[in-house]
Amino acid sequence: MGTQARGAVVAEAGADFEIRDVTIDDPGPNEVLVKIVATGLCHTDLAVKDGDLPTNFPAVLGHEGAGEVLAVGDAVQGIAKGDKVVLSYGSCGHCRPCQEGDPAYCADFNPLNFMNERQGSDRSVFEDGPNAAFFQQSSFATHAIAHERNVVKIESDTDISLLGPLGCGIQTGAGAVLRTAQVPAGSAVAVSGCGSVGMAALMAAKVAGASVIIAIDPNTDRLKTAEELGATDTIAVGDDTDVAEAVRKIVPAGVDYVIECSGNAAAARDGWSALANRGTLVVVGAPPQGTDYSFDANEHILSGRKIVGCVEGDSKVKQFIPQLVDLFEQGRFPFDKLTKRYKFDEINKAVADLEDGTVFKPIIEMG
Repeated sequence: MGTQARGAVVAEAGADFEIRDVTIDDPGPNEVLVKIVATGLCHTDLAVKDGDLPTNFPAVLGHEGAGEVLAVGDAVQGIAKGDKVVLSYGSCGHCRPCQEGDPAYCADFNPLNFMNERQGSDRSVFEDGPNAAFFQQSSFATHAIAHERNVVKIESDTDISLLGPLGCGIQTGAGAVLRTAQVPAGSAVAVSGCGSVGMAALMAAKVAGASVIIAIDPNTDRLKTAEELGATDTIAVGDDTDVAEAVRKIVPAGVDYVIECSGNAAAARDGWSALANRGTLVVVGAPPQGTDYSFDANEHILSGRKIVGCVEGDSKVKQFIPQLVDLFEQGRFPFDKLTKRYKFDEINKAVADLEDGTVFKPIIEMG
């Protein structure tokens, strides 16, 4: 019969969000119907909305949803009506990366997350409506259909409306440090780009016991926040800043790890140059399609440096997201300091605030 809902629709690349009435399909055998309480707004949503990353318009975006389970399909296990859940990225479960425990590198990542391919069903999520299986959730809506693989049950008493950003942006930054780089205690870490992902990486570096944590960003207000969240040093980037030189004034040999969160080619090159021999550059920030990053081959060989890509913080969501909730409850991962709340009908205001840098992580409340 379907469920009446409202969704924020992007009609075409570059258009604003328009809230419309929609009818959402019933969940299939491996699907979960979720009443969305709140959802984070991520730079990936903005890049897709603006046409810098692919999707098929018209579409309902949103991929950091959190809420309450209303119904589950017949084959769903471990999730029940009434459960509090966070929604994360989609993965097929069958390809080699999924089978080997690396679902963030699923062979079907693009269709399942960007192209609204509803997993396990040929039916549209919204009846006679826009495309709506973005990251297997399309959580810019009052209700969402998700697949059991990307639904994370939350046992904590923490307000579920806060936890949506753990589904993508926050877990990406934290996972880049704790899972991709696996930063050992005592390491020197630099974080390039201090948006919400970078700030999550900073907090995770502190959790990991890094002895030096350098925040790099052109925005001095963000650098002040970075110091509050664990940065031991900051570098304010200007037109004439030699980032590698500035890093080596703090750590003469260079840093062990650079977590590059800006998606800027020049920043990636600066991060590479700031590494110590055998250091690792973790590339997290997503630039526009077709962007090339270049590094001198001999410098690469002789330094023993490594370059590692990172999707979703290499997260196994059903384990890692609850771990981040535990760290938050212990007071060791205060990601709530990055958030600002908006009503659903203020979604375009939230977009504008995220674009101009006045907020780190908007949370859209469905009301």
